[in-house]
Amino acid sequence: MKVKEKGHTLIITSNEETLQEFIEKLSQQYESSFKKSNLVIDLTTATFQMNEVEIEQFATIAIPHMEEVNKSFVLVIEGIDFNEYDEDLVVVPTLQEALDLIEMDEIQRDLGF
Repeated sequence: MKVKEKGHTLIITSNEETLQEFIEKLSQQYESSFKKSNLVIDLTTATFQMNEVEIEQFATIAIPHMEEVNKSFVLVIEGIDFNEYDEDLVVVPTLQEALDLIEMDEIQRDLGF
């Protein structure tokens, strides 16, 4: 797992062999390292295959992060139908879209929405 900081956002990319291994590492480090930041999970360079069921595994981290911590959690995955995913997960095709979305979320939080 690689982590890059950009402002109030952490961009996390996977170099693990499997999605399960990546999610386990993310979960283990979440409380100590990631909880207080907006998170972008960039899976554009991941070597493992993903389908809707596998991607839904991120919900156990993403939903509490967005609802309880009040921070953004965005998945970046190329070449999928984004309308197929649960409304609770935010999935976008590019890193720039993820960063733009987080910027809009930050503005809304600052305005009290």
